[in-house]
Amino acid sequence: MLTKGLRLPAVLREEPQYRLLFGSQAFSILGDRVTSVALPFAVLATGGAVGDVALVSAAQFLPFVVLALPAGVWADRLDRKRILIVSDLVRLVCQLVAAFLLLGGGATVPTLVTIAAVYGAADAFFAPAFTGLLPATVSPVNLQPANALRGLAFSLANIGGPIVAGLLIAYAGGPGGALLFDALTFAVSIGLLLPLRPRVVEEVLHEEDPTATTRHFWMSLREGWGEVRSRSWLVAFLAGMSVYHVVVLPSIFVIGPVLMARELDGARSWAVITASFGVGNVLGDLLFLRWRPRFALRVASLLLVGSSCQAAMIGSGLGTWGIGALELLAGVCVTGAFTLWETSLGEHVPARSLSRVSSYDYLATAGVIPLGNLMAGAASAAYGLHATLLAMTVIGVAASLAVAAVPAVRTLPRGAATVAG
Repeated sequence: MLTKGLRLPAVLREEPQYRLLFGSQAFSILGDRVTSVALPFAVLATGGAVGDVALVSAAQFLPFVVLALPAGVWADRLDRKRILIVSDLVRLVCQLVAAFLLLGGGATVPTLVTIAAVYGAADAFFAPAFTGLLPATVSPVNLQPANALRGLAFSLANIGGPIVAGLLIAYAGGPGGALLFDALTFAVSIGLLLPLRPRVVEEVLHEEDPTATTRHFWMSLREGWGEVRSRSWLVAFLAGMSVYHVVVLPSIFVIGPVLMARELDGARSWAVITASFGVGNVLGDLLFLRWRPRFALRVASLLLVGSSCQAAMIGSGLGTWGIGALELLAGVCVTGAFTLWETSLGEHVPARSLSRVSSYDYLATAGVIPLGNLMAGAASAAYGLHATLLAMTVIGVAASLAVAAVPAVRTLPRGAATVAG
């Protein structure tokens, strides 16, 4: 009975190719979370200041904004597995170089900026290629559990990554040791990707749009946008997700920590609140490993409404544990909305265009976060923290309700193979 209770999720038992892909990602995601904690300390260890930390962070992020759309075009034309391996290999080398420079005392802010830019460029190619490849490693009926399991890996890494980073920084050579650990996770990822044999790779390659070449780059890019524009549910939800990222998320990235420092117990309160959100993520991922709603995008739009209440939750004045309880519910909503959205893309967007469509998704979501952070900072300085949080909630919830009201969002069915399964 104990053995039966400890069985792997069905998608891992039934999909050997997805096991390899998921295993590679689980290790890599943990390494990413370790690096996100260690990188600021790496900059400070070189004698850099807060401005230098921001500069290195921007250097890693900006290539993603610039290259997201071209990466989607090439991922729809080239071997996606090969793109993942090359991306991992480049990032492995970046982390090795940065780690040895830090451990040897030769790191400077300009070298870390350069390494971060190369790392960000490689990362930009990974995301759309991965999105396009994942449906080729699972049967359609297992696409939602596959997305939910990947979300679970992110959620657990958000909890465990800072702990591992803290231990490595304290006992394994400082930030250099943490980046060396990240390099090791990329090596493991490459080792698991090499034997990967997606079932439909050959079929997809033969169905690829012949115009999706570097010679016809702009035509291919326009056709990718055409795939987006031709689906009203996709345009509506993409707009809603963009509003969430530019309006609501800055309550977490910018205003939340400041509010905790002014009104509660600072970092301790923020740690409890963010940990509660992480627990909610885990619970949501476990829920959507099993529950497959008949109208996935309808449920996702309602969860997006709940997600858009985060700013009001942060500014509710309920104290650390009260806000933490609300953030736990928000964690369920956020991970559920993302899982069902990504599943809907995989079920309804043709494989030949999926990477290009996902590149527009990444650009319209992750690409607008810096703009949102700047706007939130300016608004909170002009109108106050609580007024800004209230405005964030009103705008975010209104946009989410508008998405939920779109008929194509409410009535989009599941993929035929998913329903049959």
